[in-house]
Amino acid sequence: MELRQLITFRTVASTLNFSRAAEVLSYVPSNVTMQMKALEDELGVRLFDRLGKQLVLTTAGKRFLTHVQSVLDQLEEAKTVVHDNEVLSGTLTISANEVICAYRLPAVFQLFRSRHPGVRLIFRSVPNQELKQTLFEGSADVVFMLDEPIRSSGLAVEPLLEETFRLFAAPDHPLAKRTVLRLEDFHEEVFLTNEKGCPYRTMFDRSFEKEGIDSITYLEFQSAEAIKQCAISGIGIAFLPEIVVEAEVERGELVALPWQIPDLHVYTQMLWHKDKWLSPIMMSFIEAAREILASEEDNGSWEKGEECPLRR
Repeated sequence: MELRQLITFRTVASTLNFSRAAEVLSYVPSNVTMQMKALEDELGVRLFDRLGKQLVLTTAGKRFLTHVQSVLDQLEEAKTVVHDNEVLSGTLTISANEVICAYRLPAVFQLFRSRHPGVRLIFRSVPNQELKQTLFEGSADVVFMLDEPIRSSGLAVEPLLEETFRLFAAPDHPLAKRTVLRLEDFHEEVFLTNEKGCPYRTMFDRSFEKEGIDSITYLEFQSAEAIKQCAISGIGIAFLPEIVVEAEVERGELVALPWQIPDLHVYTQMLWHKDKWLSPIMMSFIEAAREILASEEDNGSWEKGEECPLRR
């Protein structure tokens, strides 16, 4: 039984997809298939069943996964102990969406790299709605999400700071000079937003539906930068976090409209898998993120009085 087979098995068990596991591990799919067949032959049991197009763990596979996870965690811990008195080294994979990557993480990366230049830091930009899955698949160690308060039985979630979203328009937009806006002022206006499926786009739709507006004209984008540039050009009203447009507002290229979006509470949140062993590298990165991003409020947990797992 080879170590790489155990790593591959854990990845397949997380993704329940041979092709996806191959992508995560940078293998060809046939390599993953051969490794799993060899492992099943050695164990003398089936680890996976195919139910139609769905791959599922067998009962034996579920029992085996528990032990494999423990073995791999112990191995990682042993590697760290060997180098305990030396400079930290290894690889850490971080994922986040475009906004957090561009406007929140550079300072975190800079601080972490200054402390641990020997660590290989890998960043992968992932759409917000796919970030949790990267933790379950094992393709990321820590992720950052922009969303409403997240609750998960399988993930550790730590809020870092609340993000303010506003409506922004070019200074020559008809609504830009107004000091007060009413709902009817938005009729026939074009809103520049993220595509459907993005959490804060869903919250935006919900807030306007509550106010009785359900027929809104949208231009949808995958990129916050595209939304911003189209707003500057006067194409429509942008819905964006304040952090994204700070420079443009300061230069007078955009102005915030006097409209507060009700019941919109979005936070930059840091997540990792609850069952993942928190190596010194991971713990150091998490602490760096706290130093840079955490607000002054107690951000240990969504539940008042409950401490963050790492601070217990």
